[in-house]
Amino acid sequence: MNGLALRTGVRWKIAVAIAAVGALIAVTLSLVVHNAARVSMLDNAREVQMWRLISAQRVYETSKPKEPRFGTKINDPALPPQLDQLMRDGRRGTYIQEHDDGGPPDVWAAVPLANGDVLSLHVPFADRSATIMKDLDRALIIGSVSVVFGGCALGVLIGGQLSRRLRKAAAAAGRVAQGNTGVRVRDAVGGVVRDETDELARAIDALTDALNERIEAERRVTADIAHELRTPVTGLLTAAELLPPGRPTELVRDRAQAMRTLVEDVLEVARLDSASERAELQEIALGEFVERRVRALDPDAVVRVVHESWVNTDPRRLERILGNLLANAAKHGKGPGPVEVTVEGRVVRVRDHGPGFPEALLREGPSRFRTGSSDRAGQGHGLGLTIASGQARVLGARLTFRNAAPEGTPGGAGGAVAVLWLPEHAPTTTGSFPVLRLAD
Repeated sequence: MNGLALRTGVRWKIAVAIAAVGALIAVTLSLVVHNAARVSMLDNAREVQMWRLISAQRVYETSKPKEPRFGTKINDPALPPQLDQLMRDGRRGTYIQEHDDGGPPDVWAAVPLANGDVLSLHVPFADRSATIMKDLDRALIIGSVSVVFGGCALGVLIGGQLSRRLRKAAAAAGRVAQGNTGVRVRDAVGGVVRDETDELARAIDALTDALNERIEAERRVTADIAHELRTPVTGLLTAAELLPPGRPTELVRDRAQAMRTLVEDVLEVARLDSASERAELQEIALGEFVERRVRALDPDAVVRVVHESWVNTDPRRLERILGNLLANAAKHGKGPGPVEVTVEGRVVRVRDHGPGFPEALLREGPSRFRTGSSDRAGQGHGLGLTIASGQARVLGARLTFRNAAPEGTPGGAGGAVAVLWLPEHAPTTTGSFPVLRLAD
């Protein structure tokens, strides 16, 4: 079982990454600057405190009677143990005493006197210094937030440019996949900057060229083989007509005719693959045209015109599509009911009541020389629907396939449904696809 996939855009991934890195750097630098500034200010306070104590010591030693002044004390009982130890060693020193309540620390300074007493001075850390630290912290917070938002905006800008290039490449690759082999992904991406997107585009273009060359080579081989077979098959069919009447003769004629039909279908597929076919357009009433052609091709089919519409299309190619769809339904879709043909505006539906299209065809579309599963008879060469789809592309139309709801479900009768969507406007280039709303 696949896990739940979270889809996010490249621009947001880049923006989050830059914002996260910016936040990490900003917090780190803020802590470093805060601590460095605090240490520097405390060191300066200690120096000032020691200078004051030395001045008070001079006054104390030269005055009579000897009295501590300027806030100094003799043998202060609150002297921190660290300074007390220094005094016993005969050294002077300073000390920062922190408070548990989080208030400003006390700055101590102490010196040993000649008579063994200790002269000390302690004052709270200056309010002005604390204010400066608060202002510095506020500035660091504002700077950090600005860096995060600025990094996020930069990430969106950079990621947006990369995302646009990737979307252009994906759209161009999609057009190539639809058969528009003239599209160059590198040209679609554009831009002055050269990055990995250009390498991807060049790789896709190279792959497209290689595939086009291979497909063209296969098409030429197929067309050449079919051309070479046409003459001997025609001769075989002519020779079969000269055979005496009888069952063997009928079998030979039937197989020769089937071979000839196959050769003609292969040639038609090769022409459609070459994208050289052009539609000869005429204005026709679609419902009336379909009804007449279906009556001629399959008198047992049921035709229903829901809404008549005039279309500009190629009647010969449209008849070829209808013929192939009806032949496929008659061959593979035998069921309890007749083939149903429905015309609604520019949409033509052909439905049978058989087992339905195989999953491979619904997933990948019709493929030559593949007839699908055996439940649709497993006969033929898989060229009928391939030719119908190719002719639809020439008309600028779209041919889709689906299966009706199976029997036993509400309103379901089973069967395969082929839907031909004719374009609103006549095609200007071979193989164009109209943008249609699928209301089926």
